[in-house]
Amino acid sequence: MLRTAPLLSVNNLTKSFGNLIALQDVSFTVQPGEVVGLAGRSGSGITTLFKTLALEYKPDHGHTEFNNQVLVPTSPLQKLGIGTIHQQPELVEGLDVATNIFLGQELGWTFFNDRYHIPQQSRMNEAAAKLLVELDAPFIPFHEIVGNLSGENRQLVAIAHAMAFPRKLYLIDNPGFLLSIPYQRRLLQLIGDWQTAGSAVLFSSTNLDQLFAVCDRILVMREGRFVQDVRTDETTREQVVAALVGTRNRQQRTPAIWALDSYYQAREQSEMLRHNQRLLERDLQARDQLNQHLVEQLAQQVKALDDANIALQDAQRRLLTEREQERKHLAREIHDQPLQDLLSINYQLEDLGELLDNADVESDEVQDIRSNIKTIVEDLRTICGDLRPPTIDSLGVGAALRSFTSDWEHRTGINVELQFDEKIGRLPETLELSIFRIVQEALNNIWKHAGATEAQVSLQPVSARRLLVTISDNGQGMSRPFDLASLSTEGHYGLLGISERVALMGGRLRMQNAPDGGAILQVELPHPKTFR
Repeated sequence: MLRTAPLLSVNNLTKSFGNLIALQDVSFTVQPGEVVGLAGRSGSGITTLFKTLALEYKPDHGHTEFNNQVLVPTSPLQKLGIGTIHQQPELVEGLDVATNIFLGQELGWTFFNDRYHIPQQSRMNEAAAKLLVELDAPFIPFHEIVGNLSGENRQLVAIAHAMAFPRKLYLIDNPGFLLSIPYQRRLLQLIGDWQTAGSAVLFSSTNLDQLFAVCDRILVMREGRFVQDVRTDETTREQVVAALVGTRNRQQRTPAIWALDSYYQAREQSEMLRHNQRLLERDLQARDQLNQHLVEQLAQQVKALDDANIALQDAQRRLLTEREQERKHLAREIHDQPLQDLLSINYQLEDLGELLDNADVESDEVQDIRSNIKTIVEDLRTICGDLRPPTIDSLGVGAALRSFTSDWEHRTGINVELQFDEKIGRLPETLELSIFRIVQEALNNIWKHAGATEAQVSLQPVSARRLLVTISDNGQGMSRPFDLASLSTEGHYGLLGISERVALMGGRLRMQNAPDGGAILQVELPHPKTFR
């Protein structure tokens, strides 16, 4: 059976730091698709070996061959197909996650037979996000600066760097030192996937269970030398521990094994608790972010509603203004044309009646016609007054209210008392019309619903820039508390119109039953004028 050439061949590596010998004549091979585990206690030289293989340390003696090529300090490991994951992640702290993941092999455009290369950040961001999802670490933002990450997250970025491109050989030096148990298990799954894809792995760990789970061979290192090289299926944990501690005495090995088992069990429980705590913190953070997002959305919706409400108020103001203008125009049209025509006809009938009287002809029908015309004239004058009080433009709201309440008292038979503070004087047209409409609607509501015999209307200043309009009656009052929401369903459109006007004017509306019976409606309105 032909034996394939080794992918990695380490030959008599020796490395010293002063008088300290870290590696002494270290030699071993790794076949393609083989997972080789390294076991050793602290100070055994494993980390120095990995740094030498990664060309970070120059050996004093010996050399390393990869794929039949001798490695030198200038050898491009990534381009040769070697990926490294160190015990402490070696990243560029000032660069973001995506840039670190593809550092040295940036995604982008190439020109002139790959002699020119332009990185494309958007492609690297997209690919980095997919790698982090594959690594079960989607919470790490690809745009975050690496120096801001925790130790575990930085190690996950280093693993993603090794995952970015297929490698022929992965050098993995005890990365579980920074990883929680769930991510240590994920790394073991990746090692299995890499081996299935045909890649070789050199993997060191202080956890013997991990080495036995994924490795084909286990090399035991002690004091800079290999003291054991065995196939995993042909050895036991006891034999590996014996090589680690350097004794064959079973009584000495047993406490060491028990101590290792207790340590790993305690660490696994501690790591699981810490991992669950991190998950809980991330979940709470995600909830906080979600709540913040919902609050921001709610704020945007509230702002949109406020904008819509302001727009509706502006539209309502324009509608009221236009309606008042239409009322004014209609009142003038009725007064100037039909009313004058009827008066003219009435005068003509009056002249005709005198002629008939002189001729001794029955004129009862003419008298009836004249009476009907007078009634129509009065009705039209009332309509004109309702549409637009004739005195408000020339004499102000006080005169308009006196005329209206007097006419209203005559039409309804309900006694009304008007109290108007003369200090008020003239007000802006919009405010005068609003006050008049409020009183008009309130008195009509009393007439239709209150069953009252008396009403009072008061317009008094409460401060230099606020007016108080009070309308009260001695009727049956309200059967329950005043509810604006029920006005429309109950058909009280007059009160609803009052509430809308008050809101548009920036005022306040209060309605309650009087202590002695009846109801009291109070409207407080602001205005820009100072009373004298």
